[in-house]
Amino acid sequence: MYFNSWSEFWAMGGYAEYVWSAFGITFFSMWILWVLSVRRGRKLLDDVQKKVNRQARIEAAKKMENTL
Repeated sequence: MYFNSWSEFWAMGGYAEYVWSAFGITFFSMWILWVLSVRRGRKLLDDVQKKVNRQARIEAAKKMENTL
């Protein structure tokens, strides 16, 4: 599409409210999805680290039991 000026570009041939609202909704949805994915990934890594630490404590406790 060819526009003669920036004001024509922003007006989008009279369909600006539909075009820009669609862009806004799309980018907002993608941002929300990214934020939720990052949070879920961090929580998953924290859960894995907690399980690894717990397993290490269990193994250390087993070694201590065998020393008596």
